[in-house]
Amino acid sequence: MIINTGMRTDIVQYYTDWLLKRFEAGFVFSRNPIYNYNVTRYELNPNLVDCVVFCSKNYSPIIKDLHRITDRFNTHFQYTITAYGKDIEPNVPSIDDSIKTLFELEKIVKSKRICWRYDPVLLTQKYTIDVHVKTFEYIASKLAGHIDRCIFSFVAFYNRFATYLPELIQITDQEKELLAKELGAIAKKYDIHIQTCGTNDNYLKYGVHSSSCVNLEVIGKANNISFKEIKHNGLRVGCHCIESRDIGAYASCPNACKYCYANSQDLSTVMENYKKHDPNSPLLIGKVTENDIVKQGNQKSFLLKCDNLQKEFFLS
Repeated sequence: MIINTGMRTDIVQYYTDWLLKRFEAGFVFSRNPIYNYNVTRYELNPNLVDCVVFCSKNYSPIIKDLHRITDRFNTHFQYTITAYGKDIEPNVPSIDDSIKTLFELEKIVKSKRICWRYDPVLLTQKYTIDVHVKTFEYIASKLAGHIDRCIFSFVAFYNRFATYLPELIQITDQEKELLAKELGAIAKKYDIHIQTCGTNDNYLKYGVHSSSCVNLEVIGKANNISFKEIKHNGLRVGCHCIESRDIGAYASCPNACKYCYANSQDLSTVMENYKKHDPNSPLLIGKVTENDIVKQGNQKSFLLKCDNLQKEFFLS
């Protein structure tokens, strides 16, 4: 199975101590976001977890201790660096600071395990197509040779944007085509493999490959391991990723990015949840109560064979 640490919240940036403690303890609890009393337990054991997938906008809090996970587990890293400033991503580091941190991450995990995410692409009066093209080229010129690939997506529209992101301009199909063409050309210039995320739209004529951010082929090559041939069902329409289990929680990310799908509530709710965090709890937010129903998760391996990179580990 694949453990994911970043689809619901930026665990790496805000909950590093908790994450390291969970891997040290050898298990973690994940609360069902719909049926709140259902809690699933996952064993954080290299013999049961094929790969740990990270997705963050800031890896600096975990850099010095990351070896505690990478020494034992297969890993893969998605690093989001966009064109936006504090007006859209209030608590995200600057582009140059993020690039510097990515270089530090590369020293530990090597470039083949790192994907640069330039997403979501959205348009406002400030963040025009021209701004995206210029910023994308700047970042690409710095990251060329330091990453395995680039992934981008176009923003999904939610009703709450009328309140939280009123400056958003709805992007047209023609504008998507133009952006795909421009980003594809820049990626080719810097010899960067580029692909989409979460769409069935085809931009292959621009050198842009189809969606599949977390797939067994990429993870396998990055970690020198082999997987069974398994259908990638994806997580939503247009997604072609392999199934994974996220150990985070919605409405708990203080990054407060205005486009975020995972923070559906207002920021006050997010901060209230953040205050409920206990680094010693097996749950990211809050604690297990007497009303909770805790069940063991089904942890089926996708590996074709045991590889010598799969570390030996026994639960204490």
